[in-house]
Amino acid sequence: MTSVDRSAFITGITGQDGAYLAQLLLAKGYKVYGLSPRRSNSDINLARLEWLGIARDVELLDGDMTDLSSLIRALQTANPTEVYNLAAQSFVKTSWDQPLLTGQVTGLGAANLLEAVRLIKPDARFYQASTSEMYGLIQEPMQSETTPFYPRSPYAVAKLYAHWLTVNYRESFGLFACSGILFNHESPLRGLEFVTRKVTDGVARIKLGLAKELRLGNIDAKRDWGHARDYVEAMWLMLQQETADDFVIATGRTTTVRDMCKIAFEAAGLAIDEHLVIDPAFFRPAEVEVLLGNPSKAHQKLGWEATTSLETMIREMYEADLARLRQLNH
Repeated sequence: MTSVDRSAFITGITGQDGAYLAQLLLAKGYKVYGLSPRRSNSDINLARLEWLGIARDVELLDGDMTDLSSLIRALQTANPTEVYNLAAQSFVKTSWDQPLLTGQVTGLGAANLLEAVRLIKPDARFYQASTSEMYGLIQEPMQSETTPFYPRSPYAVAKLYAHWLTVNYRESFGLFACSGILFNHESPLRGLEFVTRKVTDGVARIKLGLAKELRLGNIDAKRDWGHARDYVEAMWLMLQQETADDFVIATGRTTTVRDMCKIAFEAAGLAIDEHLVIDPAFFRPAEVEVLLGNPSKAHQKLGWEATTSLETMIREMYEADLARLRQLNH
């Protein structure tokens, strides 16, 4: 099959991962379709696609993860060779406030899409965006594909349902369906509600005199952070294999939120102790203290490894936020 014959259908295309994945697939010659949910407002947030300069290169199809009939119609129109399910209510904190919505979109939404693929396009290759949050209260110091899961939020529980359903459809119906268990991955396109972007945006605001302090919760939590641009390549590689399988995608390095903050403050030439404030309001009901992924299987079978260091990524995010804020306040 040539690249001209390839087409991809991406849910969550307007998010961080969806935008970078669309960019990657377009560069490889794919025809790219994206799912576009509509509510009362007809405006779709294309900011990330526009930032990458590809908003006009993708075709958006109306549909919603909670509406099976719309997913069926979208697949009939796109007729994709590859389907990437990146759509989710993906903010952990919000999942405690909206657990039912999180379950319907993040969990049952994946079930709807798998069922639509089974009925309409069973020969398409399917990718499910799983998450390191499923490990939660970690059962092993370094988490691999065989580490037991122990989710610690409604979001992680919903993702675990979607993950196991993907395995089930692979084994029950013979679908080429894989899950990428992605550890934290960030970029200048990350939402402001996520801690890395909250930090780089906050530091940029302090640098420009728009704020005096940065308020955070548990800064001793440890995460394995990589760059989304690297991680979407792993998604694509999974769907190019002879057999479907699940893979941990990570850097194999864990860093505290505190040390991540230091990188951002150092990039700005600011003293962290003068601006960082710990606020109990930002602590979670159940915290995931440490996540550290073992990407050896992905390295061996996919030939994939992270190429962007945390330091490089945080500096890139800080510089992008600085440029954005300067333009807004010019």
